[in-house]
Amino acid sequence: QVQLVESGGGLVQAGGSLRLSCAASGTIFSINAMGWYRQAPEKQRELVATETSPGTTNYADSVKGRFTISRDNAKNMVYLQMNSLKPEDTAVYYCNAQGIATNSRYYAMGFWGKGTLVTVSS
Repeated sequence: QVQLVESGGGLVQAGGSLRLSCAASGTIFSINAMGWYRQAPEKQRELVATETSPGTTNYADSVKGRFTISRDNAKNMVYLQMNSLKPEDTAVYYCNAQGIATNSRYYAMGFWGKGTLVTVSS
C-alpha cells in the first residue's frame, strides 16, 4: 500500500516563505506525477502545482512566479517552495501522487495525503 505524508505547514506572515514536503512510502518503483492541491475554508480543492516525470510542471495562475514544485525521485518525495505568501494562500495543502508502480501492482488512481495547514497572516 502507498501512503503520503505532508509536512512543513505553519503560520507565516504575509510576504514570508514556507517549504512543504511530501514523502511517499511503500515499495515504490516509480511515480508518474506528484503534486500539490489546496482547499481553503468553504472552497473547493484546487490544483496548486504538479510535476510529471520527467520534469514537466504545471502551476495555478495564482501561484506562478511565487511557488516552485520539485521532486526527488530517488526518495519518492515532492516539495513546494512557497515565497511571497499572501493571506489568500491560507489553506490546507494536500499532496497527490498518481501512476504509482510498486512491487505488487500499478496504481493508476491518485493517492492523497491527509494535508498540512498553511496560515498566512496579514
